[in-house]
Amino acid sequence: MQKRRLGPFTVSALGLGCMGMSQSYGTFDDAGSARVLLRAVDVGYTFFDTAALYGFGHNESLLGRTLKARRHELVLASKCGLFKDAQGRRTVDGRPETLKRTCEEGLQRLQTEVIDLYYLHRKDPNVPIEDSVGALAELVRAGKVKTIGLCEVSADTLRKAHRVHPITALQSEYSLWTRNPEAQVLPACRELGIGFVAYCPLGRGFLTGTVRDAAQLGPEDLRRSMPRFQDGNLPANVRLLEEFAAIARARGCTMAQLALAWLLTRGDDIVPIPGTKQMKYMEENAAAAEIVLSAEDCRRLDQLINPDTVAGARYDAEFSRTLDSEHG
Repeated sequence: MQKRRLGPFTVSALGLGCMGMSQSYGTFDDAGSARVLLRAVDVGYTFFDTAALYGFGHNESLLGRTLKARRHELVLASKCGLFKDAQGRRTVDGRPETLKRTCEEGLQRLQTEVIDLYYLHRKDPNVPIEDSVGALAELVRAGKVKTIGLCEVSADTLRKAHRVHPITALQSEYSLWTRNPEAQVLPACRELGIGFVAYCPLGRGFLTGTVRDAAQLGPEDLRRSMPRFQDGNLPANVRLLEEFAAIARARGCTMAQLALAWLLTRGDDIVPIPGTKQMKYMEENAAAAEIVLSAEDCRRLDQLINPDTVAGARYDAEFSRTLDSEHG
């Protein structure tokens, strides 16, 4: 697979998002996920993304025991600062002592001596970003973390954090149907020389063309709570897929590959991390790095799927208020 630079690292142009192997999208199969992880290394993925939150540590443990023998071939990213409490509620905790403890636990689960890229998963509104990043900087000095990243923060927060310690990468949702970073965050990253890691580059499966009815989603599926997948908006969004599929056919690729190829044209500093737990889709996604889109292809895609044509916000109003990235 083609390579890209991400701070001091050379990584595959597409990374592998591993969350779905442990939570949010249906049932889980550790043995099957392990086979996918190992095959991913064989086909050229070198950048793997996990977090303490995913499956309450399950995902880090899965990667740790599966990839231990191939650790030297990989750039491993994990996250801290976002948890679920005993009642299953999302809890943000960016206090320095919590982040340091989470790192120690993550190192054990990942069965590694150092985490290559360690993100603050969410900004804690009750803790100055300078304090949280300061704690991560101490982990770098202690040799437990090589570099620092941030997730879903505003351009203003990114600048404040970068003054405390160099930030290697910012991770946010970015795809054809989620363009929020283009306004302020991507320009700030480029101003500061910070890489951009795009999660949910397939629109949580929508851009693959496989989700056309909310009834397809299981009762625990995360997408049930998202406005774009609800009955008032999903039919309007599905109508966009007809032309999208036609463009993919003309290029001789799948809809998923088209979505990833488009994102790769947005800049050499962008590394998408599509997530899957299925061998077929992992291999299919990898091949997207070889697809070359013309300027006309990109123009048609931009015109077809953009903030003006997509129905519904990415999150409901209550959840959006918890995201620093939604505030500039």
